[in-house]
Amino acid sequence: MEPIQVYKCFCDVQRLRILNLLKDGPLCVCHLVEILGADQVKICKQLRYMKELGMLEDARVAQWKVYRLANATDPLLEENLKCLQDCYSEVITFKEDTQKRSAIALRMQKENAACAQAINS
Repeated sequence: MEPIQVYKCFCDVQRLRILNLLKDGPLCVCHLVEILGADQVKICKQLRYMKELGMLEDARVAQWKVYRLANATDPLLEENLKCLQDCYSEVITFKEDTQKRSAIALRMQKENAACAQAINS
């Protein structure tokens, strides 16, 4: 992975928010859309971009598309993801996103949501 690719990815707030959300485990596109408050097309464009860079992996489970962080085998990517994790607790937007993620996880458990199975598979 080229350094310019990593830094181009990290220079977008929405991509950083997605990385923040995926650091705690995989999520369905529908939940990313709900948390980020953006339309699905924009979120999918960002997800596709990060997947092409090798930062994300995806899997189709029934009608859901689930994304997770790829194994960071590139040293540059791995180090930058570690740096980002140090910042997550200090940025209010990241904290709010993480709280929304927790609320969605709780709601999925209560409702026994079908896409919860996709995330946990």
